[in-house]
Formats: sequence, structure tokens, C-alpha cells
Amino acid sequence: MQLIIERGALLRTLGHIHSVVERRNTIPILSNVLIEARDGHLHLTATDLDLAIVESVPANIIQGGATTASAHTLFDIVRKLPEGTDVELIYKSEDSGRMSLSAGRSRFQLQCLPREDFPVIADGGMPHSFALSADALRNLIDKTRFAISTEETRYYLNGIYLHAADSSGVAVLRGVATDGHRLARFEVPLPDGAAGIPGAIVPRKTVNEVRKLIEETEGDVSIALSDTKIRFAFDDVVLTSKLIDGSFPEYSRVIPTQNDKLLEVDPKLFAAAVDRVSTISTDKTRAVKLILDQDRITLSVTSPDNGSAVEEVAASYRSGPMEIGFNAKYLLDITQQIESDVIRLVLADSLAPTLVRDQGDDATLYVLMPMRV
Repeated sequence: MQLIIERGALLRTLGHIHSVVERRNTIPILSNVLIEARDGHLHLTATDLDLAIVESVPANIIQGGATTASAHTLFDIVRKLPEGTDVELIYKSEDSGRMSLSAGRSRFQLQCLPREDFPVIADGGMPHSFALSADALRNLIDKTRFAISTEETRYYLNGIYLHAADSSGVAVLRGVATDGHRLARFEVPLPDGAAGIPGAIVPRKTVNEVRKLIEETEGDVSIALSDTKIRFAFDDVVLTSKLIDGSFPEYSRVIPTQNDKLLEVDPKLFAAAVDRVSTISTDKTRAVKLILDQDRITLSVTSPDNGSAVEEVAASYRSGPMEIGFNAKYLLDITQQIESDVIRLVLADSLAPTLVRDQGDDATLYVLMPMRV
């Protein structure tokens, strides 16, 4: 194998895929990236056995071939090379399993492992396929992923639940995430081909990798699904991932429909006040009490060690006086997603789930469980 590629193009591609590779691996080959030179392109593949990314980049292929080398070492080398240089990669099977990398006056010899040892995730048949705009996919991820559970024992909550649903008579593609304390839901009109898709729990790591990869993508993302795997394809990237094997809970049961107390407030002012008063809190929950009265909210935090904090925020509220407590971090996570000038909290009482909406965004819905304070 012999090829020449511009350093910037190689670095960009390695930057996309090397994060899939875990820093510590008990299986040596999983620390490597598969390097293939063919068809006028350099094809790089990384996997952790649950997730695989393949990205192609044009290169001057002098001789085709393939090998594997340490993903993080290769990325670090290319990252430190001077901008604008050409990188030459040469691998010959008789060279004691080493690949040479040359750029300018720099020369490296990298230890390789045989390409035959590199695992391949067989995607098998993907009977369901549809296209989603990159902008819609970015919104779906950004509006929901903060609510993904990090408790490994509740593995079925460790991802975004993607499924077709009916929303007031309109067919939609819906993404839902919850950790049991809060829930985030986002929906887009159902794309062609998505009507019969099985409900899929897309793992947190896959969600984060896809989000990074589509950061600058402007076109559509092709999504293919089976009962056990999902594939995203766009530009010169193909990402294939296993799905979480479990049943997502019947989340609609926790979405309140009878709440009748409406609170409207500026999300930026509200978030700043929550952030300030929660500074006093020393415990992990950072509980903040909201005292609701006519057209104002009084936020308060009391800590046995640090003292207390109180702040008033102007708001629109016309129901009877009420007190309710929330986790300050959860409140801030949700307010960060609000893009309009008004956040709506629809409440029932101090023990019932609260519905949170963005006044200018009908596609997104949040549910937040209260705390005893």
C-alpha cells in the first residue's frame, strides 16, 4: 500500500472517527483504525464492536492495499504535523508489520496489526430506510439527548427512543429521552419510508458521534433500520451501530394532560436567577424552591452550611399561590433548549409532573418531576 494525502484532509477524517476508539482496550486490534487504499480514496474504519464508522477521503493512491494502525497515535502524529504538508503512507507486508509515515522532514514507523484481524460489524438486511434533513436530525438530538439516563442498570434508558407516532392525527417521527426525573420529546413530520419502522433505542455514544459528524452537513442523512441495528449515511461517512436491546417504557403515561396552572417567564432571566440562587446549595441535587404568586416567582435555596438565597423574577401567573421544588440543574438544562422569549410551565400541584414548553416551538415537549424542598 502506498498513497499520498494532504495533511488537513487526513486530520479531518481521523478527527471524525478516532473518538470511537476507546483509549484502553483489552483487545489490541480495537485500538487500531483500518486503513484501506482503493478506488482513488483512503477509507478509514474505526469500531468498538457496538459502533463502526467508515469515512472516505480522496487521495493519490499509488498502490492499493490495507493495514491497521493505532488510531490515537496516528491522530496525534498528523495533528502535530505542519499545516499544508503532504503525508505519504507506505505499508509493505515484508516490513515486519510496520507502516511508514512521511511528511516534510518527519519520518515515523508505526506498528501494525493484520487487516484480517480487524472486526467487521455485519449490518445484514436493513429493511427500513428513509431520509431526514441534517438540520432536523441535529434538532432531534440537541433537544433530547441531555435527558438520556447515565444509570447503566437502567440500560434501556441509555439512549434516544426513535419511533413513528401519531400526534393529534398527524404522523410524526419522534425522539424521546428520559432518566426518570425528566423527559424530553421532539418530533418532525414522518419522512417517506419511515411509517413501518420498529421502535429503536439509539445508544448515547452513537447519538453523540452522529451529532459531531453532522455538525457541518447541509444535505440529507440516509437512515436505515433493522430490529437490531441502525445505519446513518451522509457525505462520505457511514456509521453503523447496534441498538439497545430492551423495551423503552410507556413514556406517554407521565406526560400530564390535566395541569391547569400556567406560568410564563423569560427563559434567560429565569435561568440566570436559578443559577444564582443555586450557588448556595451544597448537595448534588441543588434543589431550588419556586414560590408562585400573582405575576412573580420567588426562588429560594437554603443550605445548612452556606446560608440562604432568595431572588424574585417577574412572570405571568394568574392562578392561586403555590410552592414547588425542582432540581436546579434539570431546570437549567431545559431552559437552555428554549429559543423563544417565553418558557411555559404548566403545573398542577407540588407533587405532580410539570409540563414545560417553548412558546415558539410546538415540536418539543419537556416533563419535569418536582422535588420535596
